[in-house]
Amino acid sequence: MIFVHAFIVGGIICVIGQILLDVAKLTPAHTMSTLVVVGAIMDGLGLYEPLIDFAGAGASVPITSFGNALVHGAVTEAGQSGWIGILTGIFQVTSAGISSAIIFSFLAALLFRPKG
Repeated sequence: MIFVHAFIVGGIICVIGQILLDVAKLTPAHTMSTLVVVGAIMDGLGLYEPLIDFAGAGASVPITSFGNALVHGAVTEAGQSGWIGILTGIFQVTSAGISSAIIFSFLAALLFRPKG
């Protein structure tokens, strides 16, 4: 049943993003930023972790999870290290994903030539 929950929740997140693109006429960058902020707000309100528990990868894979990770890491580290923990928590939680994105983008740029 977890697969069905993941499919439905992930699909709803994608539908919301598509509606923002089509109806609200937002650019892809604005849509992505909006979804990250929504994920951050949901985590701040304590709503995103129950969603992850319910939907698994359906909630932890989409871009909204990045906002969740930023806030979750900042709040956790702020509780342990004080104000400086806000910054270190953000970098600690997201560093692996950002580092891998940079490395794989660099490798793709080396392997493939753009047309034009």
